Amino acid sequence: MEETNRQRKIASVLQKDLVDVLQKAAQDGMQGVIISVSKVSVTPDLGVAKVYLSIFPSEKRDEIVEGVKSNAPLIRHELAKRTRNQLRRMPELLFFGDDSLDYIEEIDKSLKGEDENPIQNPDLLPKRQKR
Repeated sequence: MEETNRQRKIASVLQKDLVDVLQKAAQDGMQGVIISVSKVSVTPDLGVAKVYLSIFPSEKRDEIVEGVKSNAPLIRHELAKRTRNQLRRMPELLFFGDDSLDYIEEIDKSLKGEDENPIQNPDLLPKRQKR
């Protein structure tokens, strides 16, 4: 199902303001960590927003995402203050870690020849699971 214009606009507003809120929090408490919001998708009823966080260094991703999840009510409140003239109701925020950068890095290594060749060693390829 395709997103409506309203969903895209709300997602864009949330993404822009979330970047500000999270980067300010990262500057205050976590030195050497970069947090970016890679994607926000809003449900058709505008009640839930799924937020995908890209975190560098990726070793700290799970720890930071759990910390953000535990502070979700505070983040939601701060967003509500920032968007009070644009949104009637603040959607519930669900946070997820975005591992697409790791996947891209893995592909890049394979293309450069730094990893083992899956053609020569087929055990490296993931097995297709029956459903």
